[in-house]
Amino acid sequence: MDTSRPFTTAQARASGITERVLGGRRYRRLFRGVHISADSTIDLFTWIAAAMLLLPPDAAVSHTTAMRLYGLDPGGRHGLEFSTNHPSPRRIPGLTLHRRLGTLHPRAIGGFPTLGPDRTFVDVALRLRLPELVAFGDHLVHRGLTTIEDLRWYADSRHLDGVRRARRIAPLVRAGVESPRETLIRLMLRFGRLPEPEVNGAIHDRDGAFLARGDLVYRAWKVVVEYDGLHHLRDPRTWQHDLRRRELLEAAGWIVIVITTADLDRPASIPARVHEALARHGYQGPRPATSVQWSSWFGA
Repeated sequence: MDTSRPFTTAQARASGITERVLGGRRYRRLFRGVHISADSTIDLFTWIAAAMLLLPPDAAVSHTTAMRLYGLDPGGRHGLEFSTNHPSPRRIPGLTLHRRLGTLHPRAIGGFPTLGPDRTFVDVALRLRLPELVAFGDHLVHRGLTTIEDLRWYADSRHLDGVRRARRIAPLVRAGVESPRETLIRLMLRFGRLPEPEVNGAIHDRDGAFLARGDLVYRAWKVVVEYDGLHHLRDPRTWQHDLRRRELLEAAGWIVIVITTADLDRPASIPARVHEALARHGYQGPRPATSVQWSSWFGA
């Protein structure tokens, strides 16, 4: 028996591992009745594999745990979540098992049966704040796991917990968004009452030659908003490339607004800076405004 992977007490007994040895330093208990070698690496996949040993045969990864398998961590403290059609699922400390009345249609993600991306978007709709849910939708579309049309169709055609909120928020999902920070800044600007920028738009010079691809582009006013995370500073090649493309953009008459992680601690300054740049290039719309709701979504 491979003890580097989760195994049950019964499996241990069948392999000749006594309960006394199982309770010693060589092994670690993950759940009651499920163990693993003490020197094994414990990650999300390990925890899911351990949980599946205790769950009904039809159990599927769902909610925030499915969200993590789809590649986006919801943040915060979320226990493992699964769904089942079993009429009387057992209660297991450390796990949340949702009984679902409708037939489940899981797909294999990371080797585990997992509810689909559209279903997961609906399932977490009541758990996440608006920017987090939009970021998840953007992520699913960017990864090719669904489309904007399929996401909206699913929300419009189902009658599930969270579907009303999913219907309201799905229209905010955009294609081409490459990071949750891009989603966050786009929504800061949109709900700060500025025009919504184009996502990852290609920028060309007057002769049609490609200059750059901007994170958030205000084409009519030649303003581009860029997010620079820490990796831009830590990778000299990336940093040098960013400096060169900004030089090209500015030489072509564009204003480049760079948002850093530190700027997110002063969220109201972001729409103010963008508005100033837009106004310099002829924008005549109202100044940005932030509400109590805006602050609850984007406040530091």
